[in-house]
Amino acid sequence: MGNKDPRSPESRSAQGGKPAARGKGGRSLGGGNPPWRGDRKEQRPDARPTRGVQPTEHDDERWSEESALKGEEEYVAGKHPVLEALKAGRSINKIFVSAQAQRSLVQPIMEEAKARGIVVQQVDKSKLDRLVPDMQHQGVVAQAAAVAYADVDELLARAAERGEAPFLVLLDEIEDPHNLGSILRTADCTGVHGVIVPKRRSAGLTAVVAKTSAGAVEYVPVARVANLVQTMEKLKEAGLWIAGADVGAQEGFYDTNLTGPLAVVIGNEGQGLSRLVKERCDFILSLPMVGRINSLNASVATGVILYEVVRQRGQAAKSGDSPSPVSPTGHA
Repeated sequence: MGNKDPRSPESRSAQGGKPAARGKGGRSLGGGNPPWRGDRKEQRPDARPTRGVQPTEHDDERWSEESALKGEEEYVAGKHPVLEALKAGRSINKIFVSAQAQRSLVQPIMEEAKARGIVVQQVDKSKLDRLVPDMQHQGVVAQAAAVAYADVDELLARAAERGEAPFLVLLDEIEDPHNLGSILRTADCTGVHGVIVPKRRSAGLTAVVAKTSAGAVEYVPVARVANLVQTMEKLKEAGLWIAGADVGAQEGFYDTNLTGPLAVVIGNEGQGLSRLVKERCDFILSLPMVGRINSLNASVATGVILYEVVRQRGQAAKSGDSPSPVSPTGHA
């Protein structure tokens, strides 16, 4: 049985959204100042200025803490996050390795650091505990430049470069850094072109997020915007359809065609989608719940939804269907 297709102009109007005028090629973002502009972090040199004296271990920590407070750098902790930061080419000042760390665990990191000419300093485990308290660092911590946020335009350009229909995730006030990290990890595994978060009431790209993402923060661009609702309207103008996830929705993700240009919106861990965000979605969908618990953790729900999109797109590709930004084709 074919999927129900809520993405007609009539359905968009009926659910509070307006049929957006598509730009040339379905990619124009329209005129005016985009709501996502002006949030890129400028990369700064990560080398400490020479002071004429040999820095002590405490000087090193103090300088690192001051730089972290300014947003210039951060600590990346754990085998996979540090290794992926190295492979991705992130600017790294120094890597600290515990003298008690397993050689087999840190050897790939040391080899990659040597190839890039990055200093690896052996320290006592207690130093790493001070640098990243309350984190499982696995005996390795990198002092690295902070991850730069992307522009929304870059996320769309990424899809165009791959010749794929845009596939984005919008997070409506996801405040738990562990949830954000898990979502980034799943987003990388499912081929999402980028994640969009609001500036306020949202987790940022912290060391905890990097650790939870297992290094996916290096590969999934994250755009931070001033107004999520305005950004949703701009995405509609660019040809995307906005699908919100809500446990009370009548239609399900499994019953809906998700093969075209798509942005999936995930709500806050406790309250779900905010009212304005929900009103701007083209359609609201749910996952089937057959047990006594009627909701899933935000990152778990995101994973289920994203893999349904992957399944439908893969099936459409096998059947030779080609997704359209206006009238989607193919059935799941």
